[in-house]
Amino acid sequence: GFFNCTAPTDKRGDPRVVIREVLEHVHAALPGTEHCMPRTFAYFERHTRRTMLFMFTGLVQALGAVRVAENDDHGGRRFGIAAPGLAEHLAIGESVAVNGACMTVVDRSADWFVFEAGPESLARTTLGVTSPGGQVNLERSLRVGDLLGGHFVSGHVDCVGTIHERTVTGEWETVWFRFPPEFGELLVEKGSIAVDGVSLTVVDVRADRFSAMMIPHTRENTTLGTKAAGDGVNLEFDLLAKHVRKLVNGMTRPI
Repeated sequence: GFFNCTAPTDKRGDPRVVIREVLEHVHAALPGTEHCMPRTFAYFERHTRRTMLFMFTGLVQALGAVRVAENDDHGGRRFGIAAPGLAEHLAIGESVAVNGACMTVVDRSADWFVFEAGPESLARTTLGVTSPGGQVNLERSLRVGDLLGGHFVSGHVDCVGTIHERTVTGEWETVWFRFPPEFGELLVEKGSIAVDGVSLTVVDVRADRFSAMMIPHTRENTTLGTKAAGDGVNLEFDLLAKHVRKLVNGMTRPI
């Protein structure tokens, strides 16, 4: 069954060195901010030591089928996901992004794996309403040296948004997503956002919604292809934008 198997443990890489290189380029592109560099590095070292041990890039590797979703009587839930072709490569203790939420593999076999979601994850993501029969986007965490095909995704979902509108033009589709307005300053045109774990490029930004263009491949190989207006989606805003906002808000010396 889903809840009675064991597998070897393993660990995957820590890409913080890449973050540091990105910050060097940011400071190089902003003359006059050199005095902030030591504090910026120190901030990232302090705040990413735990959160950045596992990281994703927003490129879905497989669609999983939810087979089991059981309450644990302590406010959490235990999920069993069928994922032939991916589960056999997982190790107990490994992190996997499930619809963009970083989860830990606690059991697995050749074609399925199990993870547990606590009350915070259930309240902040769509996992709280995920039921057997549905599908989820899956991505393994990066190893140092892996290609960053999307953008930096931590797997820490910020909020649940909703699909507002879908407009198809030929093979292309423009999708508008609604989000809580307090996150608006983290979005810029041509910036990045993770929607259900899928790295998307922001096309347009309004006070409480943004649009993204989806190519046929994304619609055919992720859950975003089957969701309708009104459906919930997990949103993770750009990691670097969040850290830069906090740094800028805390600055006492103008740049």
